[in-house]
Amino acid sequence: MKQSKLFLPIVKKKSIFVLRVTSMLISAKVAVSLLFLSMCLHPSLVQAATALPPMVKDEVEFQATNAPLDILIEATRLYDNAVGSSDAASQGVVRSEDLQNLPLLRPGDALDTVPGMVVTQHSGDGKANQYFLRGYNLDHGTDFATFIDGVPVNMPTNAHGQGYSDLNFLIPELVQRINYGKGPYFAGDSDFAAAGSAKFQYRNSLDSNLLNITVGAFDYQRVLLAGSTRLTAQGSNSDSSDVSSSGNSAPTLLSAVDISSENGPWTQPEGLRRFNGLLRLSDGTPANGWSLDGTYYDASWRSTDQVPLQLIQSGQLGQFSSLDPSDGGDTGRAILSGEWHSQNDQGYTKASAYVQHYRLQLWSNFTFVELRPITGDQFEQVENRNMVGGQVVRGWAQNLFGHDSSTEVGMQLRNDAIHVTLLNTQNRIPFATVTDDLVNLAAVGVYVQNSATWTNWLRTVVGIREDSIIMDLNALAIPQNSGNASGSKLSPKLSLIFGPWCQTEYFFNAGRGFHSNDARGVIGKIDSTTGAATSPVPALVSSFGQEVGLRTEAISGLQSSLALWSLNSDSELVYTADSGSTSPNGASTRYGLEWDNHMIANRWLALDVNLAWTHAGYATMNDNGTQGDLIPNATDKVALLSATMHQGAWSGGVETRYIGDYPLTQDGSLMAPSAAVTNLRVQREFSKDFSVQLDVLNLFNRQYYDIAYAQDYRVTTTSPVVPSGITVHPGEPLQLRVTAKFKF
Repeated sequence: MKQSKLFLPIVKKKSIFVLRVTSMLISAKVAVSLLFLSMCLHPSLVQAATALPPMVKDEVEFQATNAPLDILIEATRLYDNAVGSSDAASQGVVRSEDLQNLPLLRPGDALDTVPGMVVTQHSGDGKANQYFLRGYNLDHGTDFATFIDGVPVNMPTNAHGQGYSDLNFLIPELVQRINYGKGPYFAGDSDFAAAGSAKFQYRNSLDSNLLNITVGAFDYQRVLLAGSTRLTAQGSNSDSSDVSSSGNSAPTLLSAVDISSENGPWTQPEGLRRFNGLLRLSDGTPANGWSLDGTYYDASWRSTDQVPLQLIQSGQLGQFSSLDPSDGGDTGRAILSGEWHSQNDQGYTKASAYVQHYRLQLWSNFTFVELRPITGDQFEQVENRNMVGGQVVRGWAQNLFGHDSSTEVGMQLRNDAIHVTLLNTQNRIPFATVTDDLVNLAAVGVYVQNSATWTNWLRTVVGIREDSIIMDLNALAIPQNSGNASGSKLSPKLSLIFGPWCQTEYFFNAGRGFHSNDARGVIGKIDSTTGAATSPVPALVSSFGQEVGLRTEAISGLQSSLALWSLNSDSELVYTADSGSTSPNGASTRYGLEWDNHMIANRWLALDVNLAWTHAGYATMNDNGTQGDLIPNATDKVALLSATMHQGAWSGGVETRYIGDYPLTQDGSLMAPSAAVTNLRVQREFSKDFSVQLDVLNLFNRQYYDIAYAQDYRVTTTSPVVPSGITVHPGEPLQLRVTAKFKF
């Protein structure tokens, strides 16, 4: 009997009903859209049916109209993801309004706005999130590249996991937009972008200074103070309206301080303390300008990691209890970054650079007392890292065989100097060193990409990039594991864009991507825990993706995209946190279908329905010495329904995210259940300078699990080892957060 019959969430029918009804409404309108497309076969019908209002060109034109604010916001969003705005059906933009109208449990949940993406947590809220996309359990970031203002967030050869992507230093209120792309089709994307990438862009200025004070359940407290001011040449302040008609202005200084704390629903209070600060000095216009950023972040917490499901079901352990109350972490980073850009009739140039210091201490215990009955199995992962990097991009327009064309050439550099240590600990006190490594990673990528318009219905994007990495490992604890390695990959890219016909365009995309592997798994020869010889893994691992899709606006007010994709990886790698080793699994194949819809229902209401279905499996049956071909923790069904509104002084939104059941083992004998969670935000503006916001998280108080794993463990020294048990991290229950928002 499959474990899924024992592992069931509490189902609330109301949220499922809302999801089904709204999905039916969208489906009906899309059906009409398909009927409209068929009318293109008859010219007389086209002339009558295409009498649609023209799409405005940019936000400036919107602001010059007399349309209500809610219409301006939604129509501008349609422009951002309009026909002709992207090179793939699965590429797009998330606007700041999407983040402001929907509640976020954690800063990293901002990535939930990327269609098909799932963001969860299996530990404390100071730790990097878990990410899932296109059948990948991305762990804490592998195979999905994330950037904030050009600074890469992913950490190769991280103390906890390859590509570790901690977004807790993000300030959602400052985000201007998120540019996302799924699949390895874009030449500008480098390491970790096999499944996709997301690029956060902060604002250069705010319309007004703001003070947000939030209190909520489980001792949640947050204060955000942010503002911007223009500086004259003499250093005095001037009003933000002091901008010439040519776009020239004095530099703008943006500053923000974000302080928060909470204990969460956990029996062991989380004690999360987080400080985040940002300073940005910028000048110029989108065509010609520059910016300098300084970021400082610090956080500490105690975590309730995943615990055995069997103990929760039997009542031996509370839903939110921990088996090792000393688990937790401490982390921080300091970043100095800058960018410069220039554009004229001949082309454009962009340059950026960054320096970052990053640190992490993480105490975890996933097997409890299985490995060390006397001391327990807790371990500490410690990292200190200095990063330096940047990129230079040059683009120019030219005539290619009599057709409009543009070419972009870029170079990206990055160097990481890392001191990473793994210790055995008891109550956070170390008593044995497992590994102690000095690692240096130097990576360089160069690419060239050409975009050409061949006819009024065909354009192409052709690119190629070459990436190389050099790894050096000085293993202080196990000298035999010292050494160096290198690798390189050539990644061609191709996109064909057809149309538009009847406000519908069609895409074909193909390309190779890659991710780097942990240097310890690439170079190391001996398993640090068992002493056994290990099999080396390649420095860089390739993937190949293909996609056909369409984007349509055939029905006024409805924007839909459909993508049928496949993505094959040369190998699936498993990083074992408590031994610091990387082991290869077999090649994998994934394919799926994504259907995204955004609809302006009326003057004050907009609806989004995003559906994704995926099949993920190993390329060879019974690979890795295990029965079956399923990839554990690969989600196969994801749906997001959201509604946002803006009517007079009221605004807000509600969203329901559904995650289908997924296998925990390769043979599918253990399954995690489906889950659906609804969040609500309501905002009331009492004056132009004061408003109140209410967030209701987990609106229907569903009992669900953020994540589940199949693993061995033992909970007491007298109990037997459970060879194929399930551990879970509970999702958080119903909670309210109230924010008083002041502008000045």
